[in-house]
Amino acid sequence: MQYLLVAPAEEPARWIRAATVRPVPPTRTESGAELDLGAVRTIAGLEVAFPDAGYLKRARLEGSADGRRWVVLAPELVLYQLPLDPAACGGAACPGELVRREVRFEPAAVRHLRLVLDDRRSPRLRPLTQARALLARELAAAPGPTIPLPAQARPSEPGTSRLTLRLPGPHLPVRAIVLEVNAERLARKARVLEARLAGGRLAPVELGSATLLQVERDGVRASALRIPVDRPEELELELVVDDGDNAPFALTDVRAELAPLPWIYFESKDGRPVEARLGDPARSAPRYDLEALRPELPRLRPRGATAVALAPEERAGSAAPAAAVPESAGPAAALDRKAFRFSRTIEAAPPGLAAVRTDAFVLARSELSELRIATPDGRQLPYLLERRDEPLDLPLQEHEGAGARTSAAVGGRGVTVHVLELPERRLPGARLVLSTRSRVFSREVRVYAEAEGSGAPASLAAGSWEHADPGKAAPQLALELPPLRSARLLVAVGDGDNAPLPIAGRLLLPSYRLRFFHPGPALALLFGADLPAPQYDLALLAPRLRAAAAREVALAPAEDAAKGAAAAEPGPAPSRAARLAFWIVLGTAVVALLALVARLLARGGQAPGAEP
Repeated sequence: MQYLLVAPAEEPARWIRAATVRPVPPTRTESGAELDLGAVRTIAGLEVAFPDAGYLKRARLEGSADGRRWVVLAPELVLYQLPLDPAACGGAACPGELVRREVRFEPAAVRHLRLVLDDRRSPRLRPLTQARALLARELAAAPGPTIPLPAQARPSEPGTSRLTLRLPGPHLPVRAIVLEVNAERLARKARVLEARLAGGRLAPVELGSATLLQVERDGVRASALRIPVDRPEELELELVVDDGDNAPFALTDVRAELAPLPWIYFESKDGRPVEARLGDPARSAPRYDLEALRPELPRLRPRGATAVALAPEERAGSAAPAAAVPESAGPAAALDRKAFRFSRTIEAAPPGLAAVRTDAFVLARSELSELRIATPDGRQLPYLLERRDEPLDLPLQEHEGAGARTSAAVGGRGVTVHVLELPERRLPGARLVLSTRSRVFSREVRVYAEAEGSGAPASLAAGSWEHADPGKAAPQLALELPPLRSARLLVAVGDGDNAPLPIAGRLLLPSYRLRFFHPGPALALLFGADLPAPQYDLALLAPRLRAAAAREVALAPAEDAAKGAAAAEPGPAPSRAARLAFWIVLGTAVVALLALVARLLARGGQAPGAEP
């Protein structure tokens, strides 16, 4: 069936001022104004301007063509103009005020408008001075739709909330993320991130940011919870909210606001349902003779049709074949597995796009550049390495037996030393996050790396930790750590004459994952070889890996790889004293052996104690 794809109108909005504005007789609970447009006009919006500021009002809007019969155009409105103190924005960029003076509604042919204000819970405003109406255009583009997005909370550092948002498809014309939050007062900075290809890797890029604001007064809310964003390319976005010292972000709903969408014109002679098929990227745009009718579309006033998605069993014909995996995403060159010291199993999964996250075991033994994914027949699978903005969150266990020598090295009077076991001896730079159940305290905290042998612990970080509100939980303390080369962290807390502060620790490591096309059977992640970063045909691979949903697959436990690691990894380097003792013992043994040989030679080769 022939059709025309009609782009949304790009004409600027046209507003007309009300010819007259006069107040309506107030009652005990209501006041307002009546507007006359001068003639019957088809309108779709209203903007008002009150002489007062600092108001937050419920209202309703009614319309009439003759001034006698009235219909409700917008039953529940909230209008406000609230100045904001920059301090209320918590140090973030402040818009100056929260304003909503405009309302949109379904187009209606009216001459008279009546705006009725609810005065039951707020002071009455001075009479309305100005108003203008938005003209509805023929074939005008409808406002962009909003679509709900599933949100999943992700691990994060203290004072930050992270949520993963999943779009229903790639390359959607998203122009904003709109939130709903359960909070009477809110002033927080928020960012929306997406993974973009840079230097052969995927890295997080900011699509947009905004200060989220919300105020509730007398049961009415004024809010600015919209984050404008650049058009995303992926299915997955990350929402990052700076919570500061507040409770975690209490999100209740999130939606993607789309730009105005095109509409489709077609002709059905019998009025029966028709089926539209889409999703084949190999097809080019069609060319129909119906194109000659495009200039007449404004005059035709076509009727609207409703689109309904069909279940798979209702679709005519067989399902479209699955998209072929590009050659650059299939098995590539052969691998010499003997060149790698470590191997981890990637679980089997249905064929398709997959993603596997690295863990502490991999980060401790790999520079990431030499990572390879091997198939059962010994060939490598191309992948994209993605750096995640969210951290890898690892809880740390406290080692009970700290030892007198260790405590004395970093402690002293009034200092409590907590020994935290690290998951690996060699880790990249990370953040140590400390938490406590105590409510009122002031402590100085220092962090050391436990030394091997008899060496002195190395100082890594220090900070002050205070809390003085017994009604609230204490904030967490986050300390930046350099790359770690130790089995334990020593956390020295200056308790003074107070009871020891109970603490719990978490380590936030950099987070990475590999995106690839999973062939089905179990695979191997190989690492621990002196190899440069792989070179794959990323120009062909990247668009496919970024524009489809990836199934998360897991790495097998590291026990088996750890056995090989124990044999392959060198032990801790001996101390200087240990090396000196070794050479003294070796030298003594050599001198004794030489003396014995000289004695044997002097006696003519006879063994000691033999008869001459």
